[in-house]
Formats: sequence, structure tokens, C-alpha cells
Amino acid sequence: MTSSERTRTTDASTDHVTLTRVLVANRGEIACRVFRTCRERGIDTVAVFSDADADALHVREADAAVRLPGSAPADTYLRGDLIVKAALAAGADAVHPGYGFLSENAEFARAVLDAGLVWIGPPPAAIEAMASKTRAKELMGAAGVPLLAPVDPGAATEADLPLLLKAAAGGGGRGMRVVRELAYLKEELAAASAEAVSAFGDGEVFAEPYVEGGRHVEVQILADAYGTVWALGTRDCSLQRRHQKVIEESPAPGLPDELLAGLAEAAVAAARTVEYRGAGTVEFLVSPRGRPYFLEMNTRLQVEHPVTEEVFGIDLVALQLSVAEGAPLPPGPPEPHGHAVEARLYAEDPSRDWAPQTGVLHELSVEAEWVRPRHDTGRDAVRLRVDSGYGPGDLVGPHYDAMLAKVVAWAPTRAEALRRLGHALRRARIHGPGTNRDLLVRSLAHPDVLGGRPDTGFYERHLAALTAPAAGERHAAVAAALADAAARRATATVPARLGGWRNLASQPHRKTYGDHEVGYRVTRGTVLVEDDTVRVVSVSERLVRLEVDGVVQDFHVSTYGHEGYGGEVHVDTAHGSYRLLARPRFTDPAATTAPGSLLAPMPGTVVRIADGLAVGDRVTAGQPIVWLEAMKMEHRVTAPAAGTLTALHAAPGRQVELGALLAVVDTDTDPAPEDQPS
Repeated sequence: MTSSERTRTTDASTDHVTLTRVLVANRGEIACRVFRTCRERGIDTVAVFSDADADALHVREADAAVRLPGSAPADTYLRGDLIVKAALAAGADAVHPGYGFLSENAEFARAVLDAGLVWIGPPPAAIEAMASKTRAKELMGAAGVPLLAPVDPGAATEADLPLLLKAAAGGGGRGMRVVRELAYLKEELAAASAEAVSAFGDGEVFAEPYVEGGRHVEVQILADAYGTVWALGTRDCSLQRRHQKVIEESPAPGLPDELLAGLAEAAVAAARTVEYRGAGTVEFLVSPRGRPYFLEMNTRLQVEHPVTEEVFGIDLVALQLSVAEGAPLPPGPPEPHGHAVEARLYAEDPSRDWAPQTGVLHELSVEAEWVRPRHDTGRDAVRLRVDSGYGPGDLVGPHYDAMLAKVVAWAPTRAEALRRLGHALRRARIHGPGTNRDLLVRSLAHPDVLGGRPDTGFYERHLAALTAPAAGERHAAVAAALADAAARRATATVPARLGGWRNLASQPHRKTYGDHEVGYRVTRGTVLVEDDTVRVVSVSERLVRLEVDGVVQDFHVSTYGHEGYGGEVHVDTAHGSYRLLARPRFTDPAATTAPGSLLAPMPGTVVRIADGLAVGDRVTAGQPIVWLEAMKMEHRVTAPAAGTLTALHAAPGRQVELGALLAVVDTDTDPAPEDQPS
């Protein structure tokens, strides 16, 4: 008797499979999300995990877990053979692929079915039909779905610019480049192809016109085995960085009814063309003139599926399970209600080219709970939801995606949903690696977003303003310094105190947090700060109350590690939160290396070196030398100035730490001819 026969039962009256134990072939947030619904339906769960994820939240939440030896995705979560073996060994009767990794791999879907397991996804043939974007466009064109005309890169002219290069076999922003000058087309084609090979094992790249100011609008579809296909409204996913989504909402704002109807019709046609089954998404690009073009079909659940769930009052994972068990969908979906907005909280620094951040996540606390909308109750209360794959004390490493959590707000109106989401993020306690939280808060309050005019070029235009230093950081540094002083006095042995402070005159003290030097002194129990805009009201180790420009504010201070040895300080207020370092967490490598040294800006893996580059070659300023991969994103390390490459320490596949020496460029220092003495 096979594992499938042991764990599956059949209802003779309907001939439907009944699932009892599901393995999720994924990690992190999506694994936890699927487990949640499985528990609600009384289904046991099985996790798989790499060595880097041995203590991860999705492993702790599963009923059983199977190790996949290694840490790199290619050795673990991309090994379909190991995952099928894990499912059989754990007694699972079905596999849910989540999103990413093998979720759109037709061979993996077939391997699951060939093992006698239930595949909680579309038929392998449908996955295969949509796996190549070029083939998908051919199918959609034949079905009458509007398309952008492809461009032959070898015959491209100035009139074709700008061009968008895209990997044919994948998504998520990998293998994508925007080309605005013909001189860079060949170089960007090679870079896109190399990235596609690294990410998907397929270097095919195609080109199409890049629509400036376009909107990324998608339609969630759900289909059963009996010919019913639901089109579940629209989502706007235009706010993107590096072609990866940051903020999504449903329904897409400001689109005319005729366009919405056309998108739904095209999405249903796409699903019927490939005899789709289960959950999927059809993505479109809407031009500034309101014309839609088919982009691709994602044959899986999307990261942003919660906004659709909140608006329609459904559980898409539960419906995936039901369809996989053979149940029919009702003739039509529920009526949509209200508006939902989702923000992806990433461990990254948007001001430094979105560089990923790593470290221990000490706390992630957002005022929210898992609440599924219930439209039948008539309640219109604003709701918040957090989906995360991390818990307190978990390590955020360099191996996988940088997303810490998705925070979702639902409200009767769009304006209320935007306001509630911004408020929740602003007041959240997020202690650990640096995040994009401030960028999210500012984005949600930006006039272009509030006015319902998001487009894919938003961050390209506004990033500098959205990542400017926070105005309240100076006062947060004052609070951190005073809380630290209170903590030191609390642990000191002194004969007499007044409110925790020695009743003696004190010499001035100074402490530096980033660019902020704080000076204070204690005289006869009174704390005086060298800042005319600040008056100290009260001080303790965790709470500092300051009067700033006549307004009393509370500063909640949390310190992790010893400040003098790379510790970090988090200051939370009602108006924002701040992450401060008393000293650089790491010694600045640039201060101890020779000029022209190219250093790793983050921990990661060297994925490639510029073609044909060798020691002794001349390089130009800004020329890419090495590509690093960290948290599923590639980062270019470029020459700081024109010169000669005198050392090259990087090698493809090598793991490097922050500040590792990758190469050295001996920059030109000879004076220009016109500056030389005669």
C-alpha cells in the first residue's frame, strides 16, 4: 500500500479525495500561511527545511518536518526529487507548492502526481503552457488577448527605445532590464541572460517595448475541474522596486468599468485556453492612455493574494484545497466589499540601492490579528492582518528572500485602508535588521498614491525624498543616550540617589549615534540636555519623556547587545521608530583598505564576474566588475574610477562576508595633459 493509499480516503457518493496530511514544498511566510488554513480544516502539515532554516518558524509550526541537507536553494528547496521523497516518508498525501521555488515547475508537478500524491495546483500541461513567456504570449494572442508586440533585439533601433528585457522562464524581477540607450543593449542582454540562467536554469530572454508610466494590474482567477472560472476582481501592483512588488491593493483604483470588464474577460479567456484549474493570476500592463496588454500568467498563488481574500471574504488556500479534492466551485464568487492594501516589510535599506540587511529579529509586533472578513455580519470595522514567517529571536540570513512580513489593512474605503495601514506600520515595534518601514509609511501618504495614481516608475522618481533622514532621529538619539545613562546608574553601587540619579554635580557626558552627538549633564538630580528645543521630563531605562518644542512625547527605548560592542538601540514613538547604532556595528572596511578596493557591500554569493575580465585590464568608472547575490537579488559591484585591475579575489560560487575584498582597481592619478607643467 502506497503512502497515498494509506492517507487518502474517498467519499463514494462524490468520488472526491479527502486530504489528511499536506506537505508544503516551500518555506517562510507562505508555508506558515498554508499551515494555518490546513489546521482550520483539520489537515496535518509537513514542512521541509534547509540547514539554514532548521529553527525557522514554519518548521516550528508544522506537525512534522523533513530536513533537506544544505543551505543554497539549488541544493534544497529546488530539489524536487528530495521533496517528493520527503512527502512519501512523512506520510503526506498531497503537496502544496506555495509560490516561488518549484511552484511553476511542470516537471515537479508531474513527479508529485507520478508518486501517487495530490498536486495542489494547476495541471502540469497548464503550467508548461505558461512557463515560457514567449509561448504564453503566442497562446494569448491566438485567444484574442491584447499583447505588446515583441522586438527583435538584433534589429532594434532608437525608435524602439526604451526596451524591457525579460527572462522567458521566470518572474519576480529576475532577468529583467530596462534599456534606454542602444549602446548598452548587448551588455544588458548578456546580464539578463546570465541572471536568468542562475535563477531559472534557462537563459532565454526576449524584448518588448517598455511602457513609461504604466500600471501593473492583475486579475485573480480560480477554476475548478468542471468548467467554472472565477475572476476575482483586480489588484494594482504598480509600486515596485527592481520589478518586484512592494505595495499592492484591491481593487485597482481609478479604472473605468469598461476596462475592468475587459481585463476580467481576458483573464477568463487565458484560463480557459490552457484548461486551468486552481488559483492563478493573469497580469497586465495598463498604459497611461488606458490600454491593457497581457504580461504573463502566474500559475500559482501570488504573494499579494491576501488583499483579494479581504475584499471578497474568502480563503484562497482553502479553495485551493477544495478544488484539489475534486469539489466544484459555486457558480460565481461572493460580491466584493471595501478596499484592501498590503505592504511588504523587507529587511533592506532602500537608500543604499535596496541592499538586503541581515541579523537577529528581536521583535516584530504589529497591532493586528488573523481575521477573515465576514461580509454577512454587516460589520464595517477596519481590520488589520499580518502574515509572517519570522518570530522573535529568528535569524534573518542572506540565503532567501528579504521579506519579513506582509501587513494588510481592509476598510470600507480606500482612503481609510491607506490611513490605517500607515498608522499600523508607523507604530509597529520592529527590532533587528534595518527595514523599509519608513519608505512604506511615506509611500502610503504620498500624494500620487493617495490620489490613486500609482505607476511602475514611482520609486524611480521619488526614492530620494522617500528615504531622506527622519526629522525626529535627533530627539530619538537624545532619548537613547539618557536611557543608557539611566541603565548604567541602575547597575552602579552608589550611596544616595534622587529619582535614579546621583545628587551630585556631574561633568558633561557625550554619546554619538550615527551623525548625532548628544551632550547632557546631571546637576542636583536634574538632567540638562545641550539642545534648546528639548526639556527632560523623566528618564528610566526603557522610557524617556521629553518636551520637544513645547510638546511632551514618550520615547520607548530597547537596547540589544552592549552599545560599545556593536549593540543596536531601537526607539519607538507614536510618530515613528528609529534604529540607532552607538558605534558602527562593523568596522568600516573602507577605513582600513587601500583606495580602489572593491568590497562586498553585504554577505552573499559571487554569481559572476565581467566577461573576459582579467588582472591587468583597463576598466572605466562605473564598470561592473562582480555580481553578488543576496536574498534573491543581484547587486553589481562597480569600479570606483577609471584605472587598472590589479587584483581579483572573487570567484563564481564563492560565499563572501560583508566587507570582503573582491578586487582592487589602481585608479588613475596622473594629472591630465593640460594640467602638466610645461
